[in-house]
Amino acid sequence: MAQTVFAPWTDPDQKPIIEFRNVTKTFGEFTAIHDLSLNIYEREFFALLGPSGCGKTTMMRMLAGFETISSGHIFLSGQDIGAIPPNKRPVNMMFQSYALFPHLSVWENIAFGLKRESRDRDQIAARVEEMLRLTRLTKFAKRKPHQISGGQRQRVALARSLAKAPKLLLLDEPLGALDRKLREETQFELMDIQEKTGTTFVIVTHDQEEAMTVASRIAVMDEGHLVQVATPAEIYEAPNSVYVADFIGDVNILQGRATPQGDGVSIDWAEGQPPIRAATDTTFSPGQACHFAVRPEKVTIDVERPDRPNTFRGKVIDIAYLGNISTYHVELAGGHRMKAQMVNARRLANRQITWEDEVWVGFTDTAGVVLEE
Repeated sequence: MAQTVFAPWTDPDQKPIIEFRNVTKTFGEFTAIHDLSLNIYEREFFALLGPSGCGKTTMMRMLAGFETISSGHIFLSGQDIGAIPPNKRPVNMMFQSYALFPHLSVWENIAFGLKRESRDRDQIAARVEEMLRLTRLTKFAKRKPHQISGGQRQRVALARSLAKAPKLLLLDEPLGALDRKLREETQFELMDIQEKTGTTFVIVTHDQEEAMTVASRIAVMDEGHLVQVATPAEIYEAPNSVYVADFIGDVNILQGRATPQGDGVSIDWAEGQPPIRAATDTTFSPGQACHFAVRPEKVTIDVERPDRPNTFRGKVIDIAYLGNISTYHVELAGGHRMKAQMVNARRLANRQITWEDEVWVGFTDTAGVVLEE
């Protein structure tokens, strides 16, 4: 049976749960968000990604009601929420610090928001038990926050945030306090919980790997502007600008001038080097300035010259061994450098290529992306 692809943003009949319409936010003379419009759909795990100061946290705080909008509108399920105070919005926010009450048990922390709503005692107990099961915390229910690990505290904060069944959960750098291995494990737990509850999650992060792992779509931001909004695969394989290509993952970026040729272009990029042949749907005029971006894992490295169109001679000047992969830094003629990656498939591989070796690096005509800016 064919699996249904989750892509409501491609369906013109789908109504977004969140709509930013021409939203601007200023702090005095500084504009943090510039005339921004964005749709986020129900059941999405949406990531706001960008460097510090790009405006992603400001967007989240406006959604939560902690910042007022300078101009424009934000709609939640079709309702303009600009004038609605934070405590009246069907939105919960989970902070990086978790903000758990140290004197309350795990059970009481999760129940706190429900008790403030004066719900029936049995109803509260049933909901807390459901959240404990969902986050696999049942056996820690009586412990205080200081008696459990960082990853477990993170799950308590998540359970507390989900207990009131919000339409929307905002996560501000939620895994920043965890070590790398635990962070990676928790990312998959977050995805699993989001799928089970059906709650729309919006996560703010500067960690590209985290955004690529958890998100259905990513909005890459820079200085208050949306640079690209797309799925992780599209962002990685088809960045729309040098900024996005350079910000997401590792990449080789070469400057040159494009000349149309067949189904693509021929790029003159370095004196004494053969031109790069690249496939592209973008139309370039003869001699137009361009950038060519190719990921290191799509660049091959060989001792003997391979038979392929884009092949360049160089010398290995550095090797980064990362266990599963090795990254070779190769200096080409004219001082240009290119990174190539090789998977270390065998545990004890005799490395054919080492420092100072003369090598050939290359890639196919469809391996990279030709960018105008």
